[in-house]
Amino acid sequence: MSPPIFLDNHSTTRVDPRVAEAMWPYFVEHYGNAASINHWFGEVAGKAVEAARAQISALLGTEPAALAFTSGATEANNLALKGVLHGAPADSHVITTVAEHRAVLDPAKKLQRSGYAVTLLPVDAYGRVEPLRVAESLRPNTVLVSVMAANNEVGTLSHIEEIAGICRRHGALFHCDGAQCVGKLPLDLSKIPIDLLSVTAHKLYGPKGVGALFVRRGERRIRLEAQMDGGGHEGRLRSGTLPVPLIIGFGQAAEIVAQEMSREGERVAALRDRLWVELSHRLEGLTLNGHPTDRLPGNLHFSVDGVDGDALMNSLREIAVSSGSACTTANPEPSHVLRAMGVADARSRSSLRFGIGRFNTLEEIEFAAGYVEEQVRRLRD
Repeated sequence: MSPPIFLDNHSTTRVDPRVAEAMWPYFVEHYGNAASINHWFGEVAGKAVEAARAQISALLGTEPAALAFTSGATEANNLALKGVLHGAPADSHVITTVAEHRAVLDPAKKLQRSGYAVTLLPVDAYGRVEPLRVAESLRPNTVLVSVMAANNEVGTLSHIEEIAGICRRHGALFHCDGAQCVGKLPLDLSKIPIDLLSVTAHKLYGPKGVGALFVRRGERRIRLEAQMDGGGHEGRLRSGTLPVPLIIGFGQAAEIVAQEMSREGERVAALRDRLWVELSHRLEGLTLNGHPTDRLPGNLHFSVDGVDGDALMNSLREIAVSSGSACTTANPEPSHVLRAMGVADARSRSSLRFGIGRFNTLEEIEFAAGYVEEQVRRLRD
């Protein structure tokens, strides 16, 4: 029996074979600890880590020293929010939105329980916050604003550049969860005044288990309190032995997307549009969720009227898709993002998220359209 067609590239991505090839020697040959600078094995590992850091920083338009490696975007988000607030006065204020990933919302709520002031801004019907709302919510004690670059469920792109400018003029730090956007669309930190940016490798065809936090340098000192102690690695921001093979893979993945992002984005967006056209022509009662144009190239999120959501997901055995955010699928509650957008719970439960990626083909898209039509018609009978 062949495996299902993988159409869930927002949850994770297949490691590109070129990435796997680059990683392998650092498992079996160059296995030194990058912090062991007094012998050859450590030197080789350390130089490779710095080369990968340069590859990632080139993708982001920043200097290598501004990146601190983490275990992924979740840890980077926690380090950004808790690190800034724990190093700020006790009465400090943070702003984020109700549609953020749980890796931002949960740390924000924990900070609130610890006594910090937290404002959760509403989003519009597309799932994004209006910059004016951010500006109106700023207070003299606002130290941090956190808004994601692209929504992980419905794919809507945020007004990042405008919000970053508002924060800069006010004097508040701006953090952006870039996990879904980086590698799919350009995000140039030399042009957008983002102060902190969370990224992860496994969303851009790199390995799981490694990410980074960008911390802007030079213009003003960003006081960030480390959340892990034990050696002072990564500029004293994140202690722990670096996972050298994973970092090498992260760097290789970043270099590949830097070279191929433009044409890959066009191809993936065309596949996404083809799937939506096919499904819309074949089936009635489909509602697109998220912005119709300002969205990630490979994202298609829609609700299906007239079917039970659990039955729909259970019927789709030949394709791998998601009913919402992959990081919260253990929670039986309807999507907090769709609720924030005003989508009724029943419609939210019968929603599907397709994440089309690098390795998907037109033949797979055509199969998926026909297969979804077949299953929906069967469930509606």
